[in-house]
Amino acid sequence: MTKASDQDQETDKLSPTSKKMLALRDVVLLQWEQKLRAAIEQAKNISHPILIDTIPLFYESIAKALTPAYGGRNGIDSTSIAHEHGGERARLTCYDPLAVIIEFQIFRETVFDVAHRGGVTLNHREIAIINSSIDVALSEAINTFSLVRAALREQFSAALTHDLRNPLHSAKVTSELILRLDDPIKMKELAAKVIGNLQRMDGMIQCLLDSMLFESGERLQLKLGHFDMLEAVNEVSEECAIKHGPRFDVQGKAVAGWWDRDAIKRALENVVGNAVKYSYPHTPVHIRLEEVEGRALISVHNQGDPIPPEEQEGIFQVFRRAASAKGGEKRGWGIGLPYVRGVAESHGGSIVVDSAAERGTTFVIDIPVDARPFQNTPTLQPVR
Repeated sequence: MTKASDQDQETDKLSPTSKKMLALRDVVLLQWEQKLRAAIEQAKNISHPILIDTIPLFYESIAKALTPAYGGRNGIDSTSIAHEHGGERARLTCYDPLAVIIEFQIFRETVFDVAHRGGVTLNHREIAIINSSIDVALSEAINTFSLVRAALREQFSAALTHDLRNPLHSAKVTSELILRLDDPIKMKELAAKVIGNLQRMDGMIQCLLDSMLFESGERLQLKLGHFDMLEAVNEVSEECAIKHGPRFDVQGKAVAGWWDRDAIKRALENVVGNAVKYSYPHTPVHIRLEEVEGRALISVHNQGDPIPPEEQEGIFQVFRRAASAKGGEKRGWGIGLPYVRGVAESHGGSIVVDSAAERGTTFVIDIPVDARPFQNTPTLQPVR
């Protein structure tokens, strides 16, 4: 561990320019973050710790590299800062490669602008070091971003293959049994199982297609109709109770509005199913519906291991789940919650998560009671 006195000695060895640039670090980071949220759609709703990522360390490395005796051609030599940044952007955000490029461009612009306004005069060598550091970092970050994204897609493909094989194998075996039977009643029962497995596969594939639609920046084509949201909530609760037992508590009053009933039900099924999957055994799942200021709020609460704040944005990105979920035996594609976000945004709303050990985990779907005026509202998914 480096002592404070050691750090002071290291700072004393830096050039005046390095010290001035280090003193401007917080100003650079603040302005960079503000510009980033204004310029990149995918950055707008990312929490501060995730958005700022490794940039403070990157900036410090650049500032120190301006000292001639520091060693190295730039602030990236002999560090993994840029690789880590690219990997975290791939795992924890809905960034695409263009967003990574733009954020480094904004960083370059901000560094020089703040230095100029702060009265720091940079010579040709110092300017070259800053530019070289940013160029090399961008290259490394993009390379790692692409590798991690490819790995995530491979993991997804493996999960997809595994999850589809189960109902497919079951349908195949049941169909073979039907061919050997002469009992019409038994054949009818088995045929119903085949249909059930095929419907399960169809639902999984449809969820995948819709999630990929959102990931490409397109919108769900809504079929809006007028209905009571409480009826849809009760239907989902009753269907889940058949599978998981009477552990669902529904509260709320009727809320009539304009939504896509099928999409809302599938979104609710995903959120409720997620609550069951990650709750402690035999604990209740609470579902609440209320209308507040012209908006329908559907909250689903369960008691289970909390989702760490740094992972909460990632669970809404296609192919990703919380690290705690990956470490367990609960398999999944990582497309359920991204689908829910897409449905909420297509209705002009959003989905929010609140998770802590003391109070459990709550997902809230927040959408206008009348979604008709918002069918063309832009979503926050990446545009490629």
